[in-house]
Amino acid sequence: MINESQLLEQLKSDANRDSAFKELIRQYKERLYWHIRNIVKSHDDTDDVLQNTFVKIFKNINTFKGDSKLYSWMYRIATNEAITFINKRAKLLQITNEETQQLALDHLQSDVYFEGDEIQFKLQQAIAKLPQKQQLVFNMRYFEDIKYKDMSEILETSEGALKASYHLAVKKIEDYLTQD
Repeated sequence: MINESQLLEQLKSDANRDSAFKELIRQYKERLYWHIRNIVKSHDDTDDVLQNTFVKIFKNINTFKGDSKLYSWMYRIATNEAITFINKRAKLLQITNEETQQLALDHLQSDVYFEGDEIQFKLQQAIAKLPQKQQLVFNMRYFEDIKYKDMSEILETSEGALKASYHLAVKKIEDYLTQD
């Protein structure tokens, strides 16, 4: 498997760009899929956002400066694309982002790609009630096990703020799950 710096070098080379991009997709497609899926909930919407994410990565790879890890940069693009998708859907349906999240959650149980049980669905309901930033931080830490240092690069905020957001999210989720 090719490492990140070699991959980046090949991506910026006209001769190797296409094969390097195929390798990039191979290495990161699944992780980015689940990251986006945790935000938008629907498999079909996730596929659309993932495709937009890779198009944006392909078009902008030459602007990547290397100030962060390549995967952090790609996660930031995926996160922004997912949030943009939710915002556009909310605007199109003339509802709030929270209502858009609830709508996605309502469709989640009937989604043939959702493999969770009742407890998993209840957890998704609790997560959907969180403010957007807390949702992102909780999903990235709990489901994807992303370190705060990496999350700090992706979300462009301090580790302390992320730890506080995660702690608040966990408390709110616990409260929701223990309600009668």
